Amino acid sequence: MRTSGGRFDVVREANFRSFLIGHTTSSLGTGMAGVAISFAVLQSTGSLADLSFVLAARIVPMVLFLLAGGVLGDRFPRRLVMLSADVLRAVSQAALAIAFMLGTPSLWLMLVLSALGGLGDAVFRPSYDSLTPSLVPPARLSEANALLGLANSTTSVAGPAIAGLLLVFLSPATILLIDAITFVPSIVVLLYLRIPAQETKAEPTSVLADLRTGWRTFWSYPWLWTITLQFTLFNLLVWGPYLVLGPVSADRYYGGASAWGLIVALFGGGSVLGSLLIMGRRPQRPLVVATVATFAWAAPSATLALQAPLFVVCAAALVAGCVSAVFNTLYMTTVQQRVPPEALSRVMSYIAFAAYSVGPVGLALAGPISTATSVSAVLTVGVVWQLVGTSLVLAVPAIRHLRRTVTPDDAPASTDAVPKS
Repeated sequence: MRTSGGRFDVVREANFRSFLIGHTTSSLGTGMAGVAISFAVLQSTGSLADLSFVLAARIVPMVLFLLAGGVLGDRFPRRLVMLSADVLRAVSQAALAIAFMLGTPSLWLMLVLSALGGLGDAVFRPSYDSLTPSLVPPARLSEANALLGLANSTTSVAGPAIAGLLLVFLSPATILLIDAITFVPSIVVLLYLRIPAQETKAEPTSVLADLRTGWRTFWSYPWLWTITLQFTLFNLLVWGPYLVLGPVSADRYYGGASAWGLIVALFGGGSVLGSLLIMGRRPQRPLVVATVATFAWAAPSATLALQAPLFVVCAAALVAGCVSAVFNTLYMTTVQQRVPPEALSRVMSYIAFAAYSVGPVGLALAGPISTATSVSAVLTVGVVWQLVGTSLVLAVPAIRHLRRTVTPDDAPASTDAVPKS
């Protein structure tokens, strides 16, 4: 495994440094808002059903419009697409905060404003996943992705924790307003960011034609759709049930919410650790390393199914978080290096759509199926699938044979990159 210079050399790139600061600030606010919105709705209406509707109103538009977001990211400058999405999210979140401050907003208003935020998420995500190659030299792309992953992991842990502390002194509505304000640094950065113009089509086509072209590009890389299928089924069979049945197991065997909070926190801490470990490292076969790492995704469910001691469950969560960061960095870097820039946002939207669309299905089915069978049975099915599925992925020649892309700072001897497979 080759290393590349200082791990944090990428922050010397002015464009990336500015983008990292803006994105980290807005991500921290988003982490805070996830806690605040739940308390805001419950304090306002006292209805669990209303809370479910409001949360779903954010998720459903994000899934439905992800593919359209990919088309926008390839048709227009990604910086401007992300800027527009951030403005929409900031305005909708500020309006929601003000509505709570003024009294008890109607359910329809909460749903509309949450849906606008979800639409902003859908527009933002594909362009965000595609922008990094424009911000850093090719040799620094892996480090940039690792550092963005580090920022996302840190804010996903710190955001809810900060929100929990602030709720002692501030109202949930005030925290939602703070979230809206945290979009401002990102908006300012995107407004003044100067990056090379991306390649666009000579003649405009329909959205459906763009989606078909993006799909053909996605399908032309066997390694791409194979791994996408792998983590799609992971979300359905492993992660969704784990998120539902993990708290159930914690309540039955480990003392309740505090144990589950510790498990979740250690997963986030593992993600931070994994981002630090992979930063600056370039394995010769990145997809082999990434795929082998995902064997560890079975560990959290396995330890819960076996009712292992709490410290073992915590260790499994830590390791799973660590390998998640390794997988995400290597996989995203490979996609960004191999897929043509003019189709990258659409390809990223297909990846995100596959990941997000089945997650709610796994969440919805885990409870009823575990009631009909048992918690351990559902978790065990996920463990078996993860081990078998990962083994099948490693058997795919396109995964095993793909080598890392050679960059200008590589030694002359490292010229074993292969073309698209």
